Amino acid sequence: MTAQLFTPVEIGGVTLPNRIVVSPMCQYAAVDGSAQPWHQVHYGMLAMSGAGLLCFEATHVEREGRITQGCLGLYSDENETALKPVVDWVRAWMPNVKLGIQLAHAGRKASAQRPWKGGGPLTQADAPDLPWTTYSASALPYDPAAKWHTPVALDGVGLRRVKQAFVDATERSARLGFDVVELHGAHGYCLHQFLSPLSNHRTDEYGGSMEKRRRFPLEVFEACRKLWPRDKALGIRLSATDWVAGGLTLEDTIETARQLKALGCDFVDASSGGNSPAQKIQVGPGYQVPFAARIRKEAGIKTWAVGVITEPDQAERIVASGEADCTVHARSFLVDPRWGWNAARALGVETPPLPLPAARGGSILAFKPQGAMAKAAE
Repeated sequence: MTAQLFTPVEIGGVTLPNRIVVSPMCQYAAVDGSAQPWHQVHYGMLAMSGAGLLCFEATHVEREGRITQGCLGLYSDENETALKPVVDWVRAWMPNVKLGIQLAHAGRKASAQRPWKGGGPLTQADAPDLPWTTYSASALPYDPAAKWHTPVALDGVGLRRVKQAFVDATERSARLGFDVVELHGAHGYCLHQFLSPLSNHRTDEYGGSMEKRRRFPLEVFEACRKLWPRDKALGIRLSATDWVAGGLTLEDTIETARQLKALGCDFVDASSGGNSPAQKIQVGPGYQVPFAARIRKEAGIKTWAVGVITEPDQAERIVASGEADCTVHARSFLVDPRWGWNAARALGVETPPLPLPAARGGSILAFKPQGAMAKAAE
């Protein structure tokens, strides 16, 4: 049987062996932005999941741009050195897997507690994890009622600093040998904060109209595109809507995608929300797929669909119907680290999605499908 989910797809100059993407998933296990042994284990496991693209977690371009003190970074030589053996291990053992990295700046949502400590803004009581100064489009806290830090509005010097930080991290990503870079312009983080009228109240050339609000994210993307190799893929994750009246709309995002495409953007990873505690998200299976479908159709750009896509037949329908070019999965791979292989079984695909090199011996197809996948394979 031929399943569209297991057909190759070209994203920019990169051909993915299948259309399954492991989503960036924060691990909160870094030390001053540097990868630790946990990352070797975590990404080594996910490299053997059967996905065509493994995207490393949100990797922050500035120390001050980290969400928490445990977040990964790529703002120093030490960060780059620590990440290299993780990349090299995956390349050696699973050379058919393409590797991506998500470059991020948390903006006003930085200086936060790790999730298991509540995820709120850091305070002096969280020592040794002490709070730091945060930056954003405007001096507006994410949630005043929860006493989130009031960020410093980026001035001209600050804007140039953040843009250069994205450029420097993109250059480090190229040296490390990543195939794909995804800029994080969603979930209420810095670039999203510029795009949204909820967080951008500027009166200069970077605020006011939608055209002005998208200016800084476009400038960042354009600067990264200039140095990122054309035979590698560069895209962005966008929150299609804020899920708040008066916030960012899907129509706004479609136009942003059009302008990004004109600058050489290869894909949009279509997500939503994250920029306001007042959001009213209507969550359900594949609830963000319609965003990916409309952006793909109306902006004429490749899209990735993310959000409660858990079953192989669901992912297959999304790709086969042309709603998105790839499906992106996070928790599915935490529940079943062999989700890609078991999805192939469930869809009746006879050719293994990503065979192990013969020298390594054996096949991951020896792993048995679980749960709903096992029933589908019967």
